[in-house]
Amino acid sequence: MEIQLKHIENRAINKMKIPFVDLKAQYLSIKDKIDSSIASVIESSSYIGGKYVQAFEQDFARWMNVEYCISCGNGTDSLEILLVSMGIGAGDEVIVPAHTWISTAEAVCNVGAKPIFADSELESFTISPDSFLKKITNRTKAVIPVHLYGQCADMDPILKISKEHNIKVIEDCAQAHGATYKGKKVGTLGNAGSFSFFPGKNLGAYGDAGAIVTNDSEIAEKARMIANHGQLSKHNHVLIGRNSRLDGLQAAILSVKLDYLNEWTEMRRTNAAYYKQLFVQANLAVQVPFERIDCKHVFHIFSIKVENRSSLLDLLKREEIEAAVHYPKILPDLTVFNPSNHKSDEFVHSRHDTSQCVSLPMYAELTREQIEKVVEIISKSN
Repeated sequence: MEIQLKHIENRAINKMKIPFVDLKAQYLSIKDKIDSSIASVIESSSYIGGKYVQAFEQDFARWMNVEYCISCGNGTDSLEILLVSMGIGAGDEVIVPAHTWISTAEAVCNVGAKPIFADSELESFTISPDSFLKKITNRTKAVIPVHLYGQCADMDPILKISKEHNIKVIEDCAQAHGATYKGKKVGTLGNAGSFSFFPGKNLGAYGDAGAIVTNDSEIAEKARMIANHGQLSKHNHVLIGRNSRLDGLQAAILSVKLDYLNEWTEMRRTNAAYYKQLFVQANLAVQVPFERIDCKHVFHIFSIKVENRSSLLDLLKREEIEAAVHYPKILPDLTVFNPSNHKSDEFVHSRHDTSQCVSLPMYAELTREQIEKVVEIISKSN
């Protein structure tokens, strides 16, 4: 499916500005279809539930090759709903990566359980299976590997350890739509997968949105009830749930975008490869993203590691190139998680990564000229 890039204005290059992500460029490339989908929802007044939500759930389940997709309000809700669906709550422990966005651990806290932090692997930014194993106690009920930045966590050892200890596996796929681990899409390897469709994601809505995917009928049934006030059917409330629903507008937008996601992913991967090629040619002191063998990285974030991060960020800002740090602190070092409870040498790899990583502009519509400009500026800092 050809994306009409001719509609995209080239303002960023002309003004020497390169945005971190360009959602307007994406919109302009499929404007007619997006506008038509929004108009259809408004015309039919199908705002909550209804045919557009049902269609997206069916489309996404088919794309994921799973039995069930349960849409909800956002990615954080999808994690919480899954934890409750699995009976996890007060007194339980859930192992999560030290290096990730707070939602992963926050969801555990919000269901009354305790997050237990594990270190990252040396190169991948994802949870270390060895660290995961060391953190298991008789209270451990689940693990949430995060496929961070679009990179697959090393699932084979995680699944093996989990099976041996009767631990549920919830995959946090908020940054990894379409990433594959040894031929299988992430979100289909554990007991269930959690997705966010925040606007900046590889598959993003125009507001908050999320979904759960699973092949487990019991998890699917409970999750759907929890997301809709605990209803088994209309006015038949069988448990305490919440109001966490995908609306018709977001569902219709996501269905349009889903048709382009495979192509956008390949464009991201092409851009990542070009970044890497230019960094190698320039012989810069930059560590480019690692890609696990037999896996497909979808590059939600293109994060390099550098020694001189502060000066590099200052230089990029002066040159009007947007960059970011994902994430400035590991979760155990945040005040809310009582840093004094953790040993200073407990998360060596995670702390090292957060001290050096810089996220560069990355999106499907990023041009070769823009990538060349980013690398040219970075070369000035070396």
